[in-house]
Amino acid sequence: MPALKALRVAHPKAGIEILGYPHIAAIADKRFYTDAVRSIEYAALSRFFARGAELPSDLRDYFAGFDLILSYLYDPDGIFEENLRRCGAENILRGPSKIVSGMSAAEQLIQPVQELGISVTDLAPKIFPSAEDREFACGFLENCAPPILAVHPSSGSEKKNWPIENWIELIRAVLNGAATSSGPRLFRTPLIVLGEADENARQRLCASFDNDSRVRFAHHLPLAQLAALLGQSTFIGHDSGISHLAAAAGARSIILFGPTDPNVWAPQNKDVTLLIAPNGDLTQLAVATVLDAITR
Repeated sequence: MPALKALRVAHPKAGIEILGYPHIAAIADKRFYTDAVRSIEYAALSRFFARGAELPSDLRDYFAGFDLILSYLYDPDGIFEENLRRCGAENILRGPSKIVSGMSAAEQLIQPVQELGISVTDLAPKIFPSAEDREFACGFLENCAPPILAVHPSSGSEKKNWPIENWIELIRAVLNGAATSSGPRLFRTPLIVLGEADENARQRLCASFDNDSRVRFAHHLPLAQLAALLGQSTFIGHDSGISHLAAAAGARSIILFGPTDPNVWAPQNKDVTLLIAPNGDLTQLAVATVLDAITR
């Protein structure tokens, strides 16, 4: 998103499109950044990943019509780029082949845009929900008592996850008002965010909270709608894409880091607090420590 934002600001009248997974690219589609999204799962595109393949005429014309193609695709042998050039595309920039240590991922991902002579000073991604996204969020949260604490107790790797027992204890403490020693309860509604890959966590959390009307579940929502929800919440989660989504939506966020390097993978947004587990082991991060961070 910082790369896209820099391109949009530098060329506000340009037609910008994303070739990617539509369910992910939707957070940018017609939401400031891009004008259209084309699915990379389009069957005919598979030929672009084979050297010397016969390329469909409609896709040849499509790619030839761009003044610039910025590719973040994994293309170690350059086959995709070679086929783009066979279509007549001349100005092609490639993003980094992998993210390396020693520099934030955001800094690495904006490098090809800087090669165009475009200055990128803001590395914090921002999401611009549509009117429909905001309307959905208002309807979803209509009967939720504010303030809202959104929690995402999962990630793409088990090693990056705080134990589910700790999440259950944390949510119970928040419901009981234990996160504050005086004054009103900090949060009245826990909003538990889960994706399609979070089935084990969902079963455990549903068994613990399904009968508690104060707890809401946001299960497998489209990302643009989820971003609008998170923008009206305080958020806590792991080193995951959903944590970046929350930060980009403007949520005040607490992110738990274990074995991964926050200097590389932490969101660059303000209002993000990082909690680093002792020895990179999230089982050693106490619930009391996380509750204290929520209070602060």
